[in-house]
Amino acid sequence: MSLIKINKKYPYKKHNRFQSETGRKYLVDESPVPSVTTILSATKDRKHLDDWRRRVGNTEADRIMNNASTVGTEMHRVLEFYYNGEKYFNETEEGIKPRKMAEVIKNSLRIDEVWGNEVSLAYKQEYAGTTDLVAIAYGKPSIVDFKQSNRPKREEWIEDYKCQLGAYYLAHKTHYGPIEQGVIAIATRDLQYQEFKLSEPLLHEYAEKFLERLETYKKTMKKG
Repeated sequence: MSLIKINKKYPYKKHNRFQSETGRKYLVDESPVPSVTTILSATKDRKHLDDWRRRVGNTEADRIMNNASTVGTEMHRVLEFYYNGEKYFNETEEGIKPRKMAEVIKNSLRIDEVWGNEVSLAYKQEYAGTTDLVAIAYGKPSIVDFKQSNRPKREEWIEDYKCQLGAYYLAHKTHYGPIEQGVIAIATRDLQYQEFKLSEPLLHEYAEKFLERLETYKKTMKKG
């Protein structure tokens, strides 16, 4: 059993999520609201993704993305159990690589105290999402998000990750309490670790950028 220190500091409310014709949504006080990732996906610059699809072909692109989704889901499951102080072990072939990637994050990321794991966060009745971890990380109240990648990321590639943390930061600050830091923890397929930290001023900046994306999303939905 893990020696993770768990402190249920806030009474986090669970918001049920579901898939709709316009993407993933959450029920917030019985009202459906779009998910953070749906908003970001609908408003992102897709040029690089479209160029990549044309280069490798749709079949190969779908295979790579489905594989990444499978690996990412399993890696997150390993980390979820770990930060809950529970045991989990997938003995199948499909469980080996994600488990090793999760170990890279566990061994590299400094978590002093866990406040919540797979935490539902909603901002008023505007949007909602699930952050991987709310915790004391490196001595500061933090929103932590785990990512898997085929290769190390350049910082200019992770704008959406930062907007995602900004959205969670705003929701947590509004409905629960202060957050001083955002942490993006990435494990690559070849077991490298990358970490990007966002100070509170940066989280505030990216929360504003996310709200701009939200307004763009709303306009797009009205046109549709």
